[in-house]
Amino acid sequence: MSAIRRGKPWPLGSSITAHGVNFSVAAPGANRVELLIFPTAEASSPEQLIDLNDSNHRSGDYWHVEVEGLTAGCCYGYRVFGPLAPGGHGFRPAKVLLDPCARAITGWSVYQREAAIGASPNTHCCLKGLVCERDRFDFDAHPRPRHSWQQTVIYELHIGGFTQRSDSGVTPDRKGTLLGVIDKIPYLKQLGITTIELLPVQAFDPQDAPPGRDNVWGYSPLSWFAPHQGYVGGDDPMKARNQMRDLVAACHDAGLEVLLDVVYNHTTEGNVDGPTLSWRGFADRTYYHQTDKGDYQDVSGCGNTIAAHQPLSRELILESLRCWALELGVDGFRFDLGIALSRGEGLKPLDKPALFEAMEADPLLSELKLVSEPWDCGGLYRLNDFPARRIGTWNGRFRDAVRSFWKGDDDSTWSMAQRLRSSPDLYDGKPAGLGRSVNLLTAHDGFTLMDLVSFNSKHNLANGEDNRDGENHNNSWNHGVEGPSSDHAITALRKRQQRNMLSTLLLARGVPMLLMGDEVGRSQGGNNNTWCQDTPLSWMIWSEEHCDRELLDFVKRLLTLRSELAELLNPLLAHSEQPQQQRRNSDPDGLWRQWHGVELGKPDWASWSHCLAMSLHRGKQGAVLWAGFNAYFKAMHFDLPKPASPWHRLIDTALPAGEDLPKTLDPWSPSGVPLEARSLVVMIAREYANSLNL
Repeated sequence: MSAIRRGKPWPLGSSITAHGVNFSVAAPGANRVELLIFPTAEASSPEQLIDLNDSNHRSGDYWHVEVEGLTAGCCYGYRVFGPLAPGGHGFRPAKVLLDPCARAITGWSVYQREAAIGASPNTHCCLKGLVCERDRFDFDAHPRPRHSWQQTVIYELHIGGFTQRSDSGVTPDRKGTLLGVIDKIPYLKQLGITTIELLPVQAFDPQDAPPGRDNVWGYSPLSWFAPHQGYVGGDDPMKARNQMRDLVAACHDAGLEVLLDVVYNHTTEGNVDGPTLSWRGFADRTYYHQTDKGDYQDVSGCGNTIAAHQPLSRELILESLRCWALELGVDGFRFDLGIALSRGEGLKPLDKPALFEAMEADPLLSELKLVSEPWDCGGLYRLNDFPARRIGTWNGRFRDAVRSFWKGDDDSTWSMAQRLRSSPDLYDGKPAGLGRSVNLLTAHDGFTLMDLVSFNSKHNLANGEDNRDGENHNNSWNHGVEGPSSDHAITALRKRQQRNMLSTLLLARGVPMLLMGDEVGRSQGGNNNTWCQDTPLSWMIWSEEHCDRELLDFVKRLLTLRSELAELLNPLLAHSEQPQQQRRNSDPDGLWRQWHGVELGKPDWASWSHCLAMSLHRGKQGAVLWAGFNAYFKAMHFDLPKPASPWHRLIDTALPAGEDLPKTLDPWSPSGVPLEARSLVVMIAREYANSLNL
């Protein structure tokens, strides 16, 4: 029997000491806590049970103990005793609870989610925490790339689906794992992105899904500290943290940043009828928004909502961020339904949420990139007034405006212009600062880009919910035939529209995000909610037979173009909309923007307009860049402004692949340019054309 010491309340979780292991967990309303030590991951009962009492093992809200002789690899869990809360839920001492701060998890081979529901014990099939190291990431050997927001291009990918196919070039033992992504870093570098954003890699419950299906995306968190075991090469959960470090180190060495999509707004425990796995059993009334009667208040759409305004919840989230940023080396976070974390008592939106203030004041988190969704399922949507200075937001209005314009909707031209100039209409009349707006066309939740131009409606029957799930309003257009088509005219127009939207995304000021596979024409068969599809339907495509290599080349050149022309396309300070002679104390050679229609200086903002053009001028010298957008079903002729040096045609999406964005640019001498129906053209002055390396 191991010797028992009083222990310390800090650090939270399990930590190795000179004598053994210290355990600390918050359970403010409990009157008794038991620590269970299991001999193995599959053990059906503990080999040691340690009773923690108020007098020796409690400091404030925290219960703690140090157990001599224990080492890394020790399996453990808790039972917590206390009164039932209003509504009949709260402490469930029959359930073995997972330490919310456990940095590794084991017991997956015997785990049964259903056994954590109801009053019966689940000791024989529970998950266990695993004692492991808390080493810091080696930033000296693998420093953060620290790309500026001006340079940043984000690529959203799913760890499992990225390398799952047999033709991914990844060995079978590394397919669908953290290590498998390392093997594809050369592809990501050649593409030209700077930052990968990983769908949830914090441990989630695959069993949180309808019968016969798995939770694949991972928006069902079981732990905010442990890497998901399903993404670990091999069966040893003790290797999970080092494999995560290996991925981050390899990305850093290649100049790529790593952002994590984190889910702090809810957990896998669901509503009152869900399982008692961790948070609920320790401090149900503290961690979750509830009414006085004990009813769950849900703005996540998943049965519960984390009460981030509560000090214990806030501390747990901050500790999780530090764990991933300092111990595992990641470079930033994207907060799923992040605005839900700004809600206070009674779900009231707070203008100064304590969590965000603490996050921004923490020097250990100060160099991270932070991004959030500005909406939640309770109707809260805060874009320009997101209540945090350093957290940028996904700009869903950008997605909607670009889709509507190229689809040919009425009343879309004005919105399109606003998105190109960094959405001043959404940010109190001023273009959004770089890092404040993340521009996107598609994301994991919704149609892929290929499906956006191939389907009018979602086709989600494979999910088993009679096509009720997934977004109904997609702003998509099939161009004449629902789904795949052998009609050459339709397929050619779809290819053009993909180029139109990708070009718009990368010509617009802001931080662009690409979805995994959009660059090669990946389709999900019209399914816009593949959260439970661990099948080829949601996997990345790699083979020549399935990939649109011409589109891939186009995207690579677009990304090179954006990088080399950052001064024009993504300046640190937004371009002025006034000529030099109308501005005070301005650089006589400064850049300024002018808007046009088919005629110079005459943009048509009418509801029926489907054409738009813009030019950038250098002082009085003339224009250096011109872009025309024709979403009309007929060809249109646009006048060109006088250039600072002779025009060269840079992009024309109506031209055949390879000529649409050629490596070598040809001079353009006419005073105007024809734009085919539903096409985009960009002209650039010779002074820039000669310096490009496409």
